[in-house]
Formats: sequence, structure tokens, C-alpha cells
Amino acid sequence: MKILIIEDERKLSDSIRSYLESQKYLCEQAFDFADAKLKVGVYDYDCVLLDLMLPGGDGIDLLREIRARRNPVGVIIISAKDSLEDKLTGLQIGADDYLPKPFPLPELSMRIYALIRRKEFSTTNVLQAGEVTIDLLERTVSIDGTVLELTKTEYELLLFFISNRGKVITKSAIAEHLSGEMADMLDNFDFIYSHIKNLKAKLSDSGAADHIKTIYGMGYKWIES
Repeated sequence: MKILIIEDERKLSDSIRSYLESQKYLCEQAFDFADAKLKVGVYDYDCVLLDLMLPGGDGIDLLREIRARRNPVGVIIISAKDSLEDKLTGLQIGADDYLPKPFPLPELSMRIYALIRRKEFSTTNVLQAGEVTIDLLERTVSIDGTVLELTKTEYELLLFFISNRGKVITKSAIAEHLSGEMADMLDNFDFIYSHIKNLKAKLSDSGAADHIKTIYGMGYKWIES
């Protein structure tokens, strides 16, 4: 899952990033309004953490632009501006949650988890896709009760496929999901083939059907019979 941290206090931003990456999230940072506007306009995220007071602009204006583009990304406002008016304005425009500073990092992590679960997986902690079971809270994958040993990247790839089941996912979309803005600097997508090959092999060795289908010239699709 990919998070954009829009926060101009670099020490706080780095602290949030370090903690969330320890929770297996892929994190990117923006420290001012212009950079944040560019990133939310170009890249896809599962959640945006949005400070309201940014160099070069107002976080509320950025939120308006995100929703004006019909971008469904989950947005959690994190701000020292804790007035009722700010909170109501943010929620009315389209923020999903509001967390005033200072806040415990474990609480932020759980707010993110709850938001992503609500948006992507209909509030359930356990995701079922055929014979594949994913415990979102424990971040474990099992096939008919047998737990698979997956790498962080393989887990994120599997979750990405299942959350987009039935849809064709392009190689570039997979690359961006796994590596974030670094995808723009890749010469090829060979690393994708390697991760998909390894994931398919682990699923097959555990008795799962071949759900990941190659759609030639387009990308991949998770298909359940």
C-alpha cells in the first residue's frame, strides 16, 4: 500500500515515513504545495496524509483539487490547526479523517489501516479470493489453511492483484505501485516479471489455481473461476 506524506516539517515527515515503512507501507514525501500538487496529479496512492499549512499554498485548496478531479484516494488531514471550522471544512470537501497534531504514530497507522480497509475491502479484516486468504491486520497469506512465506513485495503484489480482480493491470501500473515515483526512472520492467514469476510459483506450490493471467500486449489480470 502506497502513502503520500504531505508535511513541511521534515523531521516529523521523516519520523512518520520511518514508522509507516516499518509497518510495511511504501511511503513518498512532499514538503510544499507545488510538489504535493504534482505528485497527486501524476501518481496513484492508497492514502494521502495532508497537512493544511504548506509552503506555497493551503492544504484545503489541494484537497479541493483532488476531489475536483474525482480522485478517490483516501485523505487524512494531519494538522496543528485544530479548530472546529477547519475540521468541518476539510470533511465537507472530502477528507476521510482528521487527526490533530501531536498524535501517536501507532494511532496514525491504525487510522490509515481502517481507511484503506474501508475503501478497498468493505471493512473486513480478512480478504478471500478463491482458495487464497489474506489477513490484512496480520499481513499473512494462506492457502486452505497453510501459511505462505511471501516477501514484502510479493505480498503487496498479491494484494494489488486481488484488490483489482477482474481488471487488466498494466506493467507500468504495477511498477508504480511497487516502486512509487522511482518507476519513472526504470529502463524496463524486468523486475516485475521476476516478482510475478516467484509469486505464481509460491501459489502453485501451495496448491492454488493459476489466477494470475497474462493479457498479452496489455498486462495481467487476476481471474477466479
